[in-house]
Amino acid sequence: MDIQLINIGFGNIVSANRIIAIVSPESAPIKRLITEARERGQLVDATYGRRTRGVIITDSSHIVLSAIQPETVAHRFVGVKESSNN
Repeated sequence: MDIQLINIGFGNIVSANRIIAIVSPESAPIKRLITEARERGQLVDATYGRRTRGVIITDSSHIVLSAIQPETVAHRFVGVKESSNN
């Protein structure tokens, strides 16, 4: 199994194999998820003080906040998957 990494902005990288979902932070359930992860100590804030635009949910219940749009992260995710198939 190859380890595939995705740049989520500002030099921060996450393992593509661990990502379950990439979502927008606007809805109440996602805001609740972020708050609960912060309380559990499973929140990783990779926004560098900027506005949160993407929320990455991992299979280990960690929540990663990104200043990059979910669509942008998803395109990078697809690019990583396609390059591993070649």
